[in-house]
Amino acid sequence: MRRRLVTLFNKEVLDLMRNRAALAPVMIAAAVALAMPFTITILVPAFARQPLGADTELSRISGIVDGGNSLGDNARVQLFLFQQFLLVFLLMPITGAMSLAAHAIVGEKQARTLEPLLATPLTTFELLVAKVLGALVPTLAISAGAIGLYFAGIALTADAGVARAMLTLRTLLLVVDVAPLAALVSLQFAVVISSRVNDPRTAQQFGVLIILPLTVLLVAQFTGSLWLTNGTIALIGLGLFVVWILLTLFSVAMFQREAILTRWK
Repeated sequence: MRRRLVTLFNKEVLDLMRNRAALAPVMIAAAVALAMPFTITILVPAFARQPLGADTELSRISGIVDGGNSLGDNARVQLFLFQQFLLVFLLMPITGAMSLAAHAIVGEKQARTLEPLLATPLTTFELLVAKVLGALVPTLAISAGAIGLYFAGIALTADAGVARAMLTLRTLLLVVDVAPLAALVSLQFAVVISSRVNDPRTAQQFGVLIILPLTVLLVAQFTGSLWLTNGTIALIGLGLFVVWILLTLFSVAMFQREAILTRWK
């Protein structure tokens, strides 16, 4: 099973490399995710000649972060904002890979390669998981590079101590746990929908629904009305993993190979 899964995954990656323009959405998302925090946190205060720490409301809200007593008001506000913008990177793999996942099964049908693929010894589980990983892994690699640039930019432009204060268990859980699992759930759902419809846009619209709760979390944290603790983030990651397992089992049960071949015209 492992060999078949790896073979199909390699095929998906090779197909993607032949059509690198398909990675344009995730590259654009990465550029936006990098530009926003440094524009708001570094460039705007520099041009306005007013430090962020001078804003009493931001100083009050930023008190929720644990930057230690060594951080001044301006550095603490920078830390708060950079922590919040880190959540934007959770959306990057979802928005970037959604078109790939949504096109996964429908695209095979449109290219008339689905019938030979379903005639192989591949199981439904292997087919669906390989399709998801083929869309997820390349976008995660781009996201990882963007996050590396993000922390390098913080180290170069932010006040002293901000970059070190960013390196916490909370950051690790967001980047390594929640971000890939949220993308995995969304893409798996998109692949399921892709196997049941004729239009990839329909699958894409359903798949991005997971962005809504993440956006709510982002807004709540920016206003200071909610702060995700390490335990809460770990529970969110665990919940996403359980949802992915259940969704994968459901997708295997719902995927009818013969019906898909005979129903689509």
